[in-house]
Amino acid sequence: MLVTSFEAQAFGTNCYVVATAPGEQCLIVDPGIGVLDQLDEVIAEHRLFPAAVLLTHGHLDHSFSVAPVCGARGITAYVHPADTEMLADPSKGLGMNVDQLFGGRLTYSEPDDVALLTDGETMVLAGLEVTVDHAPGHTGGSVLFRLPGASSSFDADQVCLSGDVLFAGSIGRTDLPGGSTETMMTSLRTKILPLADDTVVLPGHGPATTIGRERAQNPYLRELVAAPGRGL
Repeated sequence: MLVTSFEAQAFGTNCYVVATAPGEQCLIVDPGIGVLDQLDEVIAEHRLFPAAVLLTHGHLDHSFSVAPVCGARGITAYVHPADTEMLADPSKGLGMNVDQLFGGRLTYSEPDDVALLTDGETMVLAGLEVTVDHAPGHTGGSVLFRLPGASSSFDADQVCLSGDVLFAGSIGRTDLPGGSTETMMTSLRTKILPLADDTVVLPGHGPATTIGRERAQNPYLRELVAAPGRGL
């Protein structure tokens, strides 16, 4: 499995490109702000053919380029139904008008072809098995994408694209519209902590990590381990 990533031009959002191998179809995860040129370079370098866009959630820093990416290639964007309203109106997830954030310098457009994700489903896209875990808290529709990792460059049985649910040393904020600290704690306890320690975590911001490292060092996960009743 080929996994490559680069940072968007704003907010340090990680955009991921995943494929079974060079020269094959690929999935694009979280195409944020100003990623089009870099994405084209990655696709050309590895001779890839985009098959779909996956969104870990609907916030603008993860979804800004979804319409041009999908529209140029005639592909579908996948998102959880609880976050679809942000694709129509990004201000729903920000608590402010988009023009206030960017001073009117950027123009957002809604994707035409959107498919809805279901908790627990396993999709086969671009030759990859992708399992979806609904993990709300950062937003109502935040999800994890889990893929078998044994055939990748990672020494792990599983790879988890965690969006803004889990970071190296931290978790996603819960103070924006649709966020909830208690719901986030529940997602961490029920969706993150059960994963194997060698699971490689590819977050929406910052460096990769593992579940084992976060279980031992992340203060939010350590709190849950120490307080069994939290997040139930």
